[in-house]
Amino acid sequence: MTSFFRKLSVFSPNKNNSIFRILSIATAAVAGSSSALLYHHHKTNSDSPITLSASVSIPAKLYDSLLFPWHYANAQLISSRVGPVPSSDYSPVAAEGADAHGKPCCGCLGRGTIANAAAKVSPAIVNVSVSKGFYGFDSGKSIGSGTIIHADGTILTCAHVVADSRGMQISSKGKVDVTLQDGRTFEGTVMNVDVHSDIAIVKIKSKTPLPAATLGSSKKLRPGDWVLAMGCPLSLQNTVTAGIVSCVDRTSNDLGLGGMRREYLQTDCAINAGNSGGPLVNIDGEVIGVNIMKLYAADGLSFSVPIDTVANIIQHFGKSGRVVRPWLGLKMLDLNDMIIAQLKERDPYFPNVRRGILVPMVTPGSPADRAGFHPGDIVVSFDGKPVSKMEEIIEILEDKIGVPVKVAVKRAKDISATLTVIPEEASPDVRHGAPPF
Repeated sequence: MTSFFRKLSVFSPNKNNSIFRILSIATAAVAGSSSALLYHHHKTNSDSPITLSASVSIPAKLYDSLLFPWHYANAQLISSRVGPVPSSDYSPVAAEGADAHGKPCCGCLGRGTIANAAAKVSPAIVNVSVSKGFYGFDSGKSIGSGTIIHADGTILTCAHVVADSRGMQISSKGKVDVTLQDGRTFEGTVMNVDVHSDIAIVKIKSKTPLPAATLGSSKKLRPGDWVLAMGCPLSLQNTVTAGIVSCVDRTSNDLGLGGMRREYLQTDCAINAGNSGGPLVNIDGEVIGVNIMKLYAADGLSFSVPIDTVANIIQHFGKSGRVVRPWLGLKMLDLNDMIIAQLKERDPYFPNVRRGILVPMVTPGSPADRAGFHPGDIVVSFDGKPVSKMEEIIEILEDKIGVPVKVAVKRAKDISATLTVIPEEASPDVRHGAPPF
């Protein structure tokens, strides 16, 4: 290897530590190029200054960059995706989580992981635009994104993109313009809209099968998992941003949104106007959410509907053309050991329970009110099954409307009661401003 030597002599008995630091830094800077650092110490007598002598071996390719290190006016910041050519004696060392060839191991994030995930979904991403207006006057367009989820042209998108902006409902099947990634355009028909979840289905007709994305599962997501937000923000197609999952169960109450309870995936992916309806994708290239909103007053706060929730909505669409939601008129709070201990400290009459769901509010005139629920009740069993989370009640209710359900509750002083509640279907008038169940 061609190299040169610079000799550094320092005469200072009080700056040994500083020189050691400088030499260490110099060594580290050139160590990657197989350079060497030699050091020797001379001392003639106690009154003589200490002589430190060092030689640094620097590769010739690095020499040019060190000739005039103090000429700031001519200095350039180096930021390049192409690194220097390694020397002949260079031996690659496998990075953590990768094999000797640099390929990521199973479950590890490699150089092409995000790009590969985006490439799997990208052909199925579409741009959705809807002309807005009233009484024959054109008031512009609503622009969003969507994902082809079936080769027959079924597209998953947001309700607020395709629904009427005044009532957020469509009385008849509307028409939308759909543009594919390859530039083809289609007229789409709005098939189903669920305003509560902000999910809609659009259908286009193609003579050939269309590329479709794979739906994954959001159940196993954890905070910190890598995700991608894909779509057409500001009509800029093929836009991909990456980030992590910040929270897997952010509720509508946390965001100050009224109506029935909804849960969202919170991420720090950058999304903007036009991303609505686009997919949230995991590193396996599977759709695990639908991007619907962001907080304009903050950065890195984006929200998506979990794909497991979306899959359930799609099943309702196929079964009845709409989503049937039972309504009880209860506000509920999951209990854990810490909350139970705190409530017991505050109230000595708090029932002796190890799990359950607290009822802090009952809507007057609701099915729960008529069944005899009281604020402070703790639901321990629902339809004969022990429960400790609201999600369990949702799963048990499904679409049971008008079907009596037995509910076991615990009350102050360990009083037990069994109530019979008959769920009603939630209507838009009842949903807004009412408790979540």
